[in-house]
Amino acid sequence: MSRKKNTVGILKWIILLSLVGGFGLVSWWSWAIQPYSNASNSMKITIAPGTTAAQLAEELEQHQLIRSAWMFKLLARLRNEEFRLYVGDYQLAPMMSPDEMINRLIKGAAMMDTQRVTIPEGYTTDQIIDLLVQKGISSKQDLTKVIMEDTFPYSFLNDAPKGIHRLEGYLFPDTYEISKNSTPHAVIDIFLKQFEKELTSDEKTQLDKMKLSVSQWVTLASLVEKEAVKESDRPLIASVIINRLKINQPLQIDATIQFLLETPKPKLYNKDLQIPSPYNTYLHTGLTPGPIANPGHASLQAALYPDQTEFLYYVAKKDGYHAFAKTYLEHLKNVKLYQ
Repeated sequence: MSRKKNTVGILKWIILLSLVGGFGLVSWWSWAIQPYSNASNSMKITIAPGTTAAQLAEELEQHQLIRSAWMFKLLARLRNEEFRLYVGDYQLAPMMSPDEMINRLIKGAAMMDTQRVTIPEGYTTDQIIDLLVQKGISSKQDLTKVIMEDTFPYSFLNDAPKGIHRLEGYLFPDTYEISKNSTPHAVIDIFLKQFEKELTSDEKTQLDKMKLSVSQWVTLASLVEKEAVKESDRPLIASVIINRLKINQPLQIDATIQFLLETPKPKLYNKDLQIPSPYNTYLHTGLTPGPIANPGHASLQAALYPDQTEFLYYVAKKDGYHAFAKTYLEHLKNVKLYQ
């Protein structure tokens, strides 16, 4: 008899706790879907390429525009919205409910006059500017001014040099949907924000292990980008560059000479190799003062995780791959064989 009473008592407690829990969940949900506050002041939120609902939700919560990032993510999932293509700037206010914000984003994306732009890996700043102008995104004068003068909130730019190549290496190559109404500053910021995503905690740990600064990493990756054609060659070329750096041997990379020329040449001559510049890797040892192009993900990874080899030389073959050698004698044989 007492066992039956105990069972009934336990069931009552379970039912009571379920009711309390259910009531608490309903109360929380009712609270979470409300506007953050009655404030009408709006804030500009920029959605970069590849932004997910989870990332957007965290940003909105940090800016005190919504009460719960988790709830926003759930609402987005229920409506099957991931915001991956909704690139652009949006004005959102705390007085808007999360559902109203999602509607604004969807409506804004549908109305937005965008231009799909693909930045090829290895493009220089000058080439990117010319491409954006061709796509009708902005003028060369405005883009150049932004690149040379505007301030951006990224620590990896703290030691950036002055001039047109100030952002060289950090204008991340990718395919973007860019609003034609975006300001030149917002456009350049999209590329920089995308690069920031490459700089994860794992990458920072590996940089510390290799004793490389972010600038050195991107510079190394830019050299790999300009030298490699085939994917499998990238970690090998990175190993050659690192091996030469270790013994203070000039890198002798032709792409650094091409970087100095107003118009790239199909063939370099000895007089080109004598151009007085710290970017001339025939005259100077070590890395160039900064990146010579904007490397993509594969080259950044190759620079961070190079193959472990004893190679000091490589020569391009007609199929796009390279032949690698440990000694200069082996290298001369490869040159004779493949060129």
